[in-house]
Amino acid sequence: MNCDKKTVRDIDVSGKRVLLRCDLNVPLDKKTGDISDETRILASLPTINYLLEGGASVIACSHLGRPKGQWREDLSLRPISARLSEHLDRPVKFPGDIIGDEAVSMAAALKPGEVMLLENLRFHKEEEKNDPGFAKKLASMADIYVSDAFGTVHRAHASTEGVSHFLPAVGGLLLARELEALGGALNKPRRPFVTILGGSKVSDKLGVIKNLLEKADTILIGGGMAYTFLKAQGKEIGKSICEEEQMPYARQVLEEAAGKGVSLLLPVDTIVAPEFSADAEPTLVSCDAMPPDQMGLDIGPMTAEIFAGSIKAAQTVVWNGPMGVFEFPAFAAGTVAVAKAMAESSAFTIIGGGDSAAAVNQFGLASRISHISTGGGASLEFLEGIELPGVACLLDK
Repeated sequence: MNCDKKTVRDIDVSGKRVLLRCDLNVPLDKKTGDISDETRILASLPTINYLLEGGASVIACSHLGRPKGQWREDLSLRPISARLSEHLDRPVKFPGDIIGDEAVSMAAALKPGEVMLLENLRFHKEEEKNDPGFAKKLASMADIYVSDAFGTVHRAHASTEGVSHFLPAVGGLLLARELEALGGALNKPRRPFVTILGGSKVSDKLGVIKNLLEKADTILIGGGMAYTFLKAQGKEIGKSICEEEQMPYARQVLEEAAGKGVSLLLPVDTIVAPEFSADAEPTLVSCDAMPPDQMGLDIGPMTAEIFAGSIKAAQTVVWNGPMGVFEFPAFAAGTVAVAKAMAESSAFTIIGGGDSAAAVNQFGLASRISHISTGGGASLEFLEGIELPGVACLLDK
């Protein structure tokens, strides 16, 4: 995928009305409806401020949750509009609709330096269907389209891809950082290039592993997916999670890695317990001697040390997926060790969103990582080498 796309820095926005796709899909407290984490709101501010300072008026839009085409008060963007107004220190107009008369007239009346936020895009089922009529109506309110919601660019929706057929389309500052970091790591990495893959299932990472076998020098595999690989090597894995149908693929990966000279490292020791529970009693065992009545829930200290050594020797590191059930303190040590190794590394370090990002935030190490992706699914598909429709539609430099 071509990552060399035009951004807001490449165009003149003075006097223009800009349709800005943000990612304001923030978590809300189920009882109070209050915003419980405003990270995504804060991430949208640099591009909004850049546009306003450049003399543009901004028509921001986003989805929130999964309303499935239904208008739901609990998923309204009204409270996000109020919070955005506080951070921008200026009113954020809120029409209460998306492509209705109120939104269209409010957009037409916007002056340079003014901001409005449309209601939840997914209140219209046409958004996720990438309906051309809906996209055209959205686009009709603006002169330029700016994509700054990296977490949604793997979906061809009306607001992420459809509007690009009716407006000049460029990336925002957040999207530009994502493309530079992830694109640089995959296409021009400083070597050694080490990737760390975790999470529960091999099937979730099939495309990623295939792509990285062509690019990485070392691949470290932990988390639940490691046990499918260990069983493919003929080892006892007890009651550990295993995708039996993926074992032929796991064997193929091990063979391909050896043939390509890629160092693929699996756990040598593991923390096991009799059941999946926060209160389960942890025991350290060798991966060559796992009891049949136990399940693996974390990598062991020797594995963590080996993985940390690879990270320390690297110049580029990409991590996607935890090493164990880090939500349970007794089974978090492996994920903590990898996070600390990345934080202490002199390499360019990238975390591919999702649980890995949650882990470094939980451990207080986020500020020491070079780049934390804002898109879990999008970053995963990026690592697979899949063309992302919300990026492909932007103007090339």
